[in-house]
Amino acid sequence: MRAFDTNKGTPYPFGITSVGRWKNFALFCPKAITLTLCLFQLDKTSLCEIKLDPLQNKTGDVWHIALNNLPLPLWYAYRVDENLLLMDPYAKGTSSNHEWGKFHHHALGEICGENSFDWENEIPLNIPLNELIIYEMHVRAFTAHQSSQVLNPGTFLGLVEKIPYLKNLGINAVELLPIHEFNETDCPLQNPKTQRPLCNFWGYSTLNFFAPMNRYASSNTTDSTSQQFKQVVKEFHKHGIEVILDVVFNHTGEGNEKGPTLSFKGLANSTYYIYSQQEGYYNYSGCGNTLNCNDPVVIQMILDCLRYWVVEMHVDGFRFDLASNFYRGSSGQVLPFSPLITAISLDPILANIKLIAEPWDAVGLYQLGDFYSEAVRWNEWNGRYRDTIRRFIKGNPGLKGELATCLSGSQDLFRNRTPTSSINFVTAHDGFSLADLVAYNHKHNIVNGENNHDGSSFNDSWNCGVEGFTTDKAILALRMRQMRNFHLALMISQGVPMLHMGDEYGHTKKGNNNTWCQDNELNWFLWDKIKENNAFYRFYRLMIAFRKQQPLLRQAAFLTDQNIEWHGSFAGKPCWEQQDSLLAFVLKSPDNKEALYIAFNAHDYSKTVQIPKSPTATPWFWVANTAEPSPGDFNEFPEKFPVASENHLLKAYTSIILITRRST
Repeated sequence: MRAFDTNKGTPYPFGITSVGRWKNFALFCPKAITLTLCLFQLDKTSLCEIKLDPLQNKTGDVWHIALNNLPLPLWYAYRVDENLLLMDPYAKGTSSNHEWGKFHHHALGEICGENSFDWENEIPLNIPLNELIIYEMHVRAFTAHQSSQVLNPGTFLGLVEKIPYLKNLGINAVELLPIHEFNETDCPLQNPKTQRPLCNFWGYSTLNFFAPMNRYASSNTTDSTSQQFKQVVKEFHKHGIEVILDVVFNHTGEGNEKGPTLSFKGLANSTYYIYSQQEGYYNYSGCGNTLNCNDPVVIQMILDCLRYWVVEMHVDGFRFDLASNFYRGSSGQVLPFSPLITAISLDPILANIKLIAEPWDAVGLYQLGDFYSEAVRWNEWNGRYRDTIRRFIKGNPGLKGELATCLSGSQDLFRNRTPTSSINFVTAHDGFSLADLVAYNHKHNIVNGENNHDGSSFNDSWNCGVEGFTTDKAILALRMRQMRNFHLALMISQGVPMLHMGDEYGHTKKGNNNTWCQDNELNWFLWDKIKENNAFYRFYRLMIAFRKQQPLLRQAAFLTDQNIEWHGSFAGKPCWEQQDSLLAFVLKSPDNKEALYIAFNAHDYSKTVQIPKSPTATPWFWVANTAEPSPGDFNEFPEKFPVASENHLLKAYTSIILITRRST
């Protein structure tokens, strides 16, 4: 054993903290009789083991010790009661392999020196919510395909190489699927067609909440993963793009009774998990266990984690997966209020950070609109928006009123809040892609190895006449029109739009609506398809630009009769009682200097609409018509395309945008 200068240390903060050359170690482990700090050299051979004295090195339920002059960098872990080595939940890096698909977890945390990072005076962007356009993406999937032609495929630095593309697309925020350390090989399934093993590709199976994923780094030196993630954030901020993390505080990768014991289970099982001796691990996440989020220790861990990613890593926000689990008590009961959510909402360090909830869990607790209604603090994934838009656009009857509400910011859900409380989306990582939404009536998940039982069977999709692949030109044209309709609806809706990676070129997952386990072209962004499908990509990109140019589409408060007029087949007559599949409206500025006329016809036949008189007393001009092939589907210079008549034949499954402006 190698001797070090030691003292008893302090019980807080948890994890490792530095004071000069001293490293203080603090670990919550309430039931341990003995605790040993184990140090390892870079090759993972043992350096020494230091058994802590409970009389000197324990305060309450926290063990602690301080060491001086350590030969850094090192690895460390804890041995509880002479059993398994366990990772510190507060470890800022892990010893896992850096090669994708070669995961080998030694349960070791990283001890580094004070590696500085030059942020170059970078400051938070703090983009207002009503100006935000979120792009949901997966780090590996974005550049893993050879067509990406990046130097560092499938990595954090690969994202940096593609910043010019994201800027050209027009988004100003990325929402990264989980980038905390996870085990991608933790998947028992195999593809029944190829017999090849599948993987935990999406990463919703966190092993450590403070450590970034090593397999997303392009080098394997100590601290390189954190340094490269910081590089991503810095470069994205330089180009006006915020970074939002998808975080999974509803469960961990340790699973249920059959899962591994790597950290939380061995340190304080009944503190970290909702668990009972009779029932075992409660599974409100659908992934084997549920974090006991309202235990004071777990609340503190989550707050410390969020603060770390904000203060040290400079991220701009968080999307909380299955966030309704935050309302579960220690026995799984639904609480009237959540101490965790209150703590996050009122935390002064997180005051300007974007907080996005997925307001449901895996077993039916659904809180859309009521997740945190006390203040304008949280944004919520609006699942009802998604469902309503899908149903209306494909022609379901009786949805005109619901569509109007959704396009206007879902005021019925968010009441005393604002339209930006709603995160509007048509597609996301789970479910059909945009192209598959118009090409499949049913899921096709056989390759996932679960006999097509996985994934939702309720997708509100329509294949436009043929299931899957077809060469029928009429069906292909209708599918493309419907894709334009969906994107147009999203871009003109009040609230915060979220786009999904690959939809801009019509990425297909071949009808698979649950590609969590697919490390292949079902998930990978196929860069060569952008040129192949450039007509749709053009429409997609120009609609984003149009939204950014139009304050009328980005209202910070709910619409009133002063800035919106509803219409139907006839101007001024929306005929709500008819509940047909035609909806039209005019958005106008308070001074009547600018207005938009927007109409949707989701019937399977054409309908004539009477275009209302321009509020600006100047002509209407064509912006978009989804019935037209490119480039007529979107006019970059509307003033060259005046509307010729007050009556327009709106074709089946078509949406249009007109604009009028009065010169100042």
